[in-house]
Amino acid sequence: MKKILFLFFALILSAGCIFATEDSAAGTAVSEENTVQEAVIPETDAVKEAAIVREQTIQEKINDVAFKLLNANKIDKRIIFVYDKAAKKSLLKSADEVTKRQVALYENDIKFISNEDELAAFLARGISMALKSYGGIWNGSLNAIEVKAAPKIYEIFADKRAVDFMVNAGYDPIGLITYLNKAVPQKRFDMFSNTNLTSKRLAVIYEYIYTKYPYYLKNNKYFETDSYQNFLLTSQYNRKLLENKIKNKSHEELKYE
Repeated sequence: MKKILFLFFALILSAGCIFATEDSAAGTAVSEENTVQEAVIPETDAVKEAAIVREQTIQEKINDVAFKLLNANKIDKRIIFVYDKAAKKSLLKSADEVTKRQVALYENDIKFISNEDELAAFLARGISMALKSYGGIWNGSLNAIEVKAAPKIYEIFADKRAVDFMVNAGYDPIGLITYLNKAVPQKRFDMFSNTNLTSKRLAVIYEYIYTKYPYYLKNNKYFETDSYQNFLLTSQYNRKLLENKIKNKSHEELKYE
Protein backbone atom coordinates (compact mmCIF):
# COMPACT_ATOMS: atom_id res chain seq x y z
CA MET A 1 0.00 0.00 0.00
CA LYS A 2 2.83 2.36 0.86
CA LYS A 3 4.46 1.61 -2.50
CA ILE A 4 1.21 2.48 -4.30
CA LEU A 5 0.87 5.81 -2.45
CA PHE A 6 4.50 6.58 -3.13
CA LEU A 7 4.05 5.98 -6.88
CA PHE A 8 0.88 8.12 -6.88
CA PHE A 9 2.62 11.08 -5.26
CA ALA A 10 5.61 10.61 -7.57
CA LEU A 11 3.33 10.84 -10.60
CA ILE A 12 1.68 14.05 -9.26
CA LEU A 13 5.06 15.65 -8.59
CA SER A 14 6.30 14.57 -12.03
CA ALA A 15 3.21 16.05 -13.72
CA GLY A 16 3.67 19.27 -11.75
CA CYS A 17 7.22 19.55 -13.02
CA ILE A 18 6.08 18.96 -16.60
CA PHE A 19 3.37 21.64 -16.38
CA ALA A 20 5.80 23.99 -14.69
CA THR A 21 8.33 23.37 -17.45
CA GLU A 22 5.71 23.97 -20.16
CA ASP A 23 4.50 27.16 -18.45
CA SER A 24 8.06 28.33 -18.13
CA ALA A 25 8.74 27.57 -21.78
CA ALA A 26 5.56 29.36 -22.81
CA GLY A 27 6.49 32.32 -20.65
CA THR A 28 9.94 32.39 -22.20
CA ALA A 29 8.42 32.28 -25.69
CA VAL A 30 6.07 35.17 -24.90
CA SER A 31 8.92 37.09 -23.33
CA GLU A 32 11.12 36.53 -26.41
CA GLU A 33 8.26 37.56 -28.70
CA ASN A 34 7.75 40.77 -26.73
CA THR A 35 11.49 41.40 -26.81
CA VAL A 36 11.51 40.96 -30.61
CA GLN A 37 8.53 43.31 -30.97
CA GLU A 38 10.15 45.85 -28.68
CA ALA A 39 13.34 45.62 -30.76
CA VAL A 40 11.49 45.99 -34.08
CA ILE A 41 9.29 48.96 -33.12
CA PRO A 42 12.13 51.32 -32.17
CA GLU A 43 14.02 50.30 -35.34
CA THR A 44 10.98 51.08 -37.50
CA ASP A 45 10.51 54.41 -35.76
CA ALA A 46 14.19 55.17 -36.26
CA VAL A 47 13.93 54.45 -39.98
CA LYS A 48 10.89 56.70 -40.26
CA GLU A 49 12.59 59.44 -38.29
CA ALA A 50 15.70 59.19 -40.47
CA ALA A 51 13.53 59.49 -43.60
CA ILE A 52 11.81 62.59 -42.21
CA VAL A 53 15.14 64.18 -41.28
CA ARG A 54 16.48 63.44 -44.76
CA GLU A 55 13.46 65.04 -46.44
CA GLN A 56 13.69 68.08 -44.19
CA THR A 57 17.40 68.44 -44.90
CA ILE A 58 16.86 68.23 -48.64
CA GLN A 59 13.95 70.68 -48.48
CA GLU A 60 16.02 73.17 -46.46
CA LYS A 61 18.86 72.94 -48.98
CA ILE A 62 16.45 73.47 -51.86
CA ASN A 63 14.97 76.53 -50.16
CA ASP A 64 18.41 78.00 -49.44
CA VAL A 65 19.55 77.79 -53.05
CA ALA A 66 16.15 78.69 -54.53
CA PHE A 67 15.67 81.86 -52.51
CA LYS A 68 19.25 82.88 -53.20
CA LEU A 69 18.44 82.63 -56.92
CA LEU A 70 15.20 84.57 -56.52
CA ASN A 71 16.70 87.33 -54.40
CA ALA A 72 19.91 87.74 -56.41
CA ASN A 73 17.88 88.10 -59.61
CA LYS A 74 15.35 90.40 -57.91
CA ILE A 75 12.45 88.15 -58.89
CA ASP A 76 9.38 89.58 -57.18
CA LYS A 77 6.98 86.80 -58.17
CA ARG A 78 5.99 84.08 -55.72
CA ILE A 79 7.29 80.63 -56.59
CA ILE A 80 7.49 77.71 -54.19
CA PHE A 81 9.90 74.79 -54.22
CA VAL A 82 8.98 71.25 -53.22
CA TYR A 83 10.95 68.07 -52.71
CA ASP A 84 8.88 65.06 -53.81
CA LYS A 85 10.27 61.63 -52.96
CA ALA A 86 8.24 60.07 -55.78
CA ALA A 87 10.57 58.08 -57.99
CA LYS A 88 9.28 59.45 -61.26
CA LYS A 89 7.69 62.65 -62.41
CA SER A 90 4.22 61.91 -63.75
CA LEU A 91 2.82 63.51 -66.88
CA LEU A 92 0.19 65.26 -64.77
CA LYS A 93 2.90 67.01 -62.79
CA SER A 94 5.14 67.86 -65.74
CA ALA A 95 3.81 71.40 -66.04
CA ASP A 96 3.63 72.33 -62.37
CA GLU A 97 5.97 75.26 -62.98
CA VAL A 98 3.46 77.04 -65.20
CA THR A 99 0.22 75.75 -63.70
CA LYS A 100 0.98 75.89 -59.97
CA ARG A 101 4.04 78.16 -60.00
CA GLN A 102 5.74 75.37 -58.16
CA VAL A 103 9.15 73.87 -58.88
CA ALA A 104 9.29 70.22 -57.84
CA LEU A 105 12.50 68.28 -57.33
CA TYR A 106 11.88 64.54 -57.58
CA GLU A 107 13.95 61.64 -56.29
CA ASN A 108 14.97 60.77 -59.85
CA ASP A 109 16.28 64.30 -60.27
CA ILE A 110 18.16 64.61 -57.01
CA LYS A 111 20.23 61.48 -57.46
CA PHE A 112 22.08 63.20 -60.33
CA ILE A 113 22.86 66.36 -58.34
CA SER A 114 26.36 66.41 -56.86
CA ASN A 115 26.76 69.99 -55.64
CA GLU A 116 25.10 73.40 -55.22
CA ASP A 117 25.86 74.50 -58.79
CA GLU A 118 23.93 71.55 -60.19
CA LEU A 119 21.09 72.09 -57.73
CA ALA A 120 21.00 75.76 -58.73
CA ALA A 121 20.93 74.71 -62.40
CA PHE A 122 17.84 72.56 -61.87
CA LEU A 123 16.03 75.19 -59.82
CA ALA A 124 16.99 78.07 -62.12
CA ARG A 125 15.37 76.29 -65.06
CA GLY A 126 12.23 75.74 -63.02
CA ILE A 127 12.14 79.40 -62.01
CA SER A 128 12.48 80.45 -65.62
CA MET A 129 9.51 78.30 -66.61
CA ALA A 130 7.42 79.41 -63.65
CA LEU A 131 7.95 83.08 -64.50
CA LYS A 132 6.22 82.53 -67.86
CA SER A 133 2.98 82.00 -65.97
CA TYR A 134 3.10 85.54 -64.59
CA GLY A 135 3.07 87.36 -67.91
CA GLY A 136 0.43 87.99 -70.55
CA ILE A 137 -3.35 87.96 -70.46
CA TRP A 138 -5.57 86.02 -68.04
CA ASN A 139 -2.87 86.31 -65.36
CA GLY A 140 -0.43 84.27 -67.41
CA SER A 141 -2.86 81.50 -68.37
CA LEU A 142 -2.20 81.99 -72.09
CA ASN A 143 1.56 81.86 -71.59
CA ALA A 144 1.19 78.63 -69.65
CA ILE A 145 -0.71 77.14 -72.58
CA GLU A 146 2.00 78.33 -74.99
CA VAL A 147 4.72 76.67 -72.93
CA LYS A 148 2.86 73.36 -72.99
CA ALA A 149 2.02 73.73 -76.69
CA ALA A 150 5.57 74.57 -77.79
CA PRO A 151 7.87 73.08 -75.14
CA LYS A 152 10.91 72.88 -77.45
CA ILE A 153 11.17 76.65 -77.84
CA TYR A 154 10.78 77.34 -74.14
CA GLU A 155 13.17 74.54 -73.23
CA ILE A 156 16.05 76.37 -74.94
CA PHE A 157 14.82 79.69 -73.57
CA ALA A 158 14.76 78.30 -70.02
CA ASP A 159 18.26 76.85 -70.40
CA LYS A 160 19.74 80.21 -71.40
CA ARG A 161 17.93 82.17 -68.74
CA ALA A 162 18.96 79.58 -66.14
CA VAL A 163 22.59 80.38 -67.00
CA ASP A 164 21.91 84.08 -66.35
CA PHE A 165 20.14 83.36 -63.07
CA MET A 166 23.00 81.14 -61.89
CA VAL A 167 25.73 83.65 -62.69
CA ASN A 168 23.82 86.49 -61.01
CA ALA A 169 23.50 84.38 -57.85
CA GLY A 170 27.19 83.43 -57.81
CA TYR A 171 26.83 79.87 -59.14
CA ASP A 172 28.96 78.33 -61.88
CA PRO A 173 26.79 77.86 -65.01
CA ILE A 174 28.87 74.89 -66.13
CA GLY A 175 26.95 73.04 -63.42
CA LEU A 176 24.00 73.12 -65.84
CA ILE A 177 26.09 71.27 -68.42
CA THR A 178 27.32 68.62 -66.00
CA TYR A 179 23.84 68.09 -64.56
CA LEU A 180 22.10 67.69 -67.93
CA ASN A 181 24.90 65.47 -69.21
CA LYS A 182 24.28 63.07 -66.31
CA ALA A 183 20.52 63.28 -65.96
CA VAL A 184 18.87 63.66 -69.38
CA PRO A 185 19.05 60.77 -71.89
CA GLN A 186 19.72 61.18 -75.59
CA LYS A 187 16.78 60.49 -77.90
CA ARG A 188 17.22 59.25 -81.45
CA PHE A 189 15.30 62.10 -83.06
CA ASP A 190 13.73 65.35 -81.95
CA MET A 191 11.61 65.89 -85.05
CA PHE A 192 8.62 64.08 -83.60
CA SER A 193 9.43 64.80 -79.98
CA ASN A 194 8.19 67.59 -77.74
CA THR A 195 11.73 68.07 -76.39
CA ASN A 196 15.08 68.88 -77.99
CA LEU A 197 17.95 66.46 -78.28
CA THR A 198 20.01 66.73 -75.13
CA SER A 199 23.17 67.12 -77.23
CA LYS A 200 21.59 70.15 -78.91
CA ARG A 201 20.65 71.71 -75.57
CA LEU A 202 24.16 71.19 -74.23
CA ALA A 203 25.67 72.75 -77.34
CA VAL A 204 23.43 75.82 -77.09
CA ILE A 205 24.27 76.22 -73.39
CA TYR A 206 27.99 75.86 -74.13
CA GLU A 207 27.83 78.50 -76.87
CA TYR A 208 25.84 80.83 -74.60
CA ILE A 209 28.42 80.52 -71.80
CA TYR A 210 31.30 80.85 -74.29
CA THR A 211 29.81 84.05 -75.72
CA LYS A 212 28.44 85.74 -72.59
CA TYR A 213 30.39 84.28 -69.67
CA PRO A 214 33.76 83.09 -71.05
CA TYR A 215 35.38 83.45 -67.62
CA TYR A 216 33.83 80.17 -66.48
CA LEU A 217 35.31 78.24 -69.40
CA LYS A 218 38.73 79.84 -69.00
CA ASN A 219 38.69 79.05 -65.28
CA ASN A 220 36.78 75.79 -65.53
CA LYS A 221 36.70 74.07 -62.12
CA TYR A 222 34.75 71.19 -63.67
CA PHE A 223 37.31 70.44 -66.38
CA GLU A 224 38.76 67.37 -64.67
CA THR A 225 35.43 65.86 -63.65
CA ASP A 226 34.26 62.72 -65.41
CA SER A 227 30.93 64.27 -66.36
CA TYR A 228 32.50 67.28 -68.07
CA GLN A 229 35.15 65.17 -69.78
CA ASN A 230 32.36 62.98 -71.12
CA PHE A 231 30.57 66.10 -72.39
CA LEU A 232 33.74 67.15 -74.23
CA LEU A 233 34.03 63.67 -75.74
CA THR A 234 30.43 63.50 -76.94
CA SER A 235 30.17 67.12 -78.13
CA GLN A 236 33.15 67.23 -80.47
CA TYR A 237 31.06 67.68 -83.63
CA ASN A 238 28.93 70.49 -82.19
CA ARG A 239 31.93 72.29 -80.68
CA LYS A 240 33.67 72.09 -84.06
CA LEU A 241 30.67 73.87 -85.59
CA LEU A 242 31.04 76.61 -82.99
CA GLU A 243 34.79 76.84 -83.61
CA ASN A 244 34.21 77.37 -87.34
CA LYS A 245 31.51 79.94 -86.62
CA ILE A 246 33.92 81.93 -84.47
CA LYS A 247 36.74 81.68 -87.02
CA ASN A 248 34.44 82.94 -89.78
CA LYS A 249 33.01 85.66 -87.53
CA SER A 250 29.57 84.38 -88.43
CA HIS A 251 26.33 85.30 -86.66
CA GLU A 252 24.25 82.45 -88.02
CA GLU A 253 22.27 80.23 -85.70
CA LEU A 254 23.95 76.85 -85.78
CA LYS A 255 22.00 73.66 -86.36
CA TYR A 256 23.40 71.53 -83.62
CA GLU A 257 22.84 67.78 -83.56
